[in-house]
Amino acid sequence: MKILNTVTGPVASDRLGKTLIHEHFVFGYPGWEGDLTLGPFDREACFRAGLEMAGKVQAHGVQTVVDATPNETGRNPLLLKEISEKTGLNIVCASGYYSEAEGATPYFKLRSKFGDGVQQVYEMFKKEVAEGIGTTGIRPGVLKLASSKGEITDYERMFFKAAARVSREEGIPILTHTEEGTQGPEQAELLLGEGADPGRVLIGHICGNTDIDYLMRVLETGVFIGFDRLGIEGLVGTPLDSRREACLIGLIGLGYAPQILLSQDWVNHWLGRPGVADIVSMVMPNWKPTHLFDDVLPVREKAGITAGQIETMLVDNPRRFLSGGA
Repeated sequence: MKILNTVTGPVASDRLGKTLIHEHFVFGYPGWEGDLTLGPFDREACFRAGLEMAGKVQAHGVQTVVDATPNETGRNPLLLKEISEKTGLNIVCASGYYSEAEGATPYFKLRSKFGDGVQQVYEMFKKEVAEGIGTTGIRPGVLKLASSKGEITDYERMFFKAAARVSREEGIPILTHTEEGTQGPEQAELLLGEGADPGRVLIGHICGNTDIDYLMRVLETGVFIGFDRLGIEGLVGTPLDSRREACLIGLIGLGYAPQILLSQDWVNHWLGRPGVADIVSMVMPNWKPTHLFDDVLPVREKAGITAGQIETMLVDNPRRFLSGGA
């Protein structure tokens, strides 16, 4: 039986069950720490919100959530561990860095001027995967990468190259962020060219692109793809769910269900000054931790999608991706 790391320790792959592959219990854009006077971190409120989120997804049979929060955007493995212990939900955390456009870039940019940047990122990923994050002893179960809209910058390439090396050595899977669904084939080509196993690579947020030919180009590399921003719609660069669903139905009909994973990229608790969540809920009313189950999956019967295909995307594929098992 294959084993993978969760925030409470190793778990057998047959215990993962229904899995949401890309969500965030807590997230803050770099710089939120500078606004602590008006937006202090309320750990108790975040914990209570986490329990509520866990309960909502568990009510739909979810047994595992991958929290894909990068290192510099509020990753909090001890908080996730407490939520997991209280609720019984398996939570997998990440080791990774965000895109150049939206991440915290000065630290590794500076370090790379005085040494091998790829090597330094590799050392960080390697130690966290092999020994744990900081002094917590909690080991990430995925590596998280991100690229910018329309390009993978030199800064971002450091992380892709380092992650591919650690994935090869440690067998840990890689999931990515594509900005507006761009650079999917390029991400796959870069990771596979650095020796990553396509069965341990998930090109994420690919549903930001509704060009079926483009989506098939990514799938033809053998990697997994994430229709994992369901509910994020109506903003610049985010297609309506109806368009995403049309692509999803088409790809399933073409036999690609064994390479597709589903999620929402939901942010449950925003770090920093209050107000973001209220604005987001007004602009994107469908974005919620149960949108997939409440609104998306109910259309499956009309579209001819079987319960078995849904199980493939929510149970079998996450198990294979996260554990490397058949």
